[in-house]
Amino acid sequence: MADNRNNQRHTVDINRLEMLVTIVRRKKADYYKDLIASYDVNLQTTILARGTASTEMKEYLGLDNTEKIAIVSIIKKEYADKALADIEEKFKTIKNGKGIAFTVPMSSVIGVSLFAFLSNNRDMIKEQNYELK
Repeated sequence: MADNRNNQRHTVDINRLEMLVTIVRRKKADYYKDLIASYDVNLQTTILARGTASTEMKEYLGLDNTEKIAIVSIIKKEYADKALADIEEKFKTIKNGKGIAFTVPMSSVIGVSLFAFLSNNRDMIKEQNYELK
């Protein structure tokens, strides 16, 4: 039984999760949601936002539109760096595609089924459902 516990811990360590927050212009939100979804993301939500810079600062920086979207995604840690690098590249290359992106490590998730869903681990979900029947 100890071997089984070690395997479960190992699986959890491999599948650590992070919360990826990406803030972009509203018109670009669908593009970034699709990009992020390509990293095996099973859960995303969007939150309407507005920039807070003063009028003088916006004029100085050439920012005319303050309507933003915050995209909150749960991503596996193993994909987080690559996703951030790709998002950064898009910020540099897409016209009016600038934004902010960062990750926050998730220290715990309560419930095996919830963890399996968030980590997009269908095998774990099947095993959990089988055990519940």
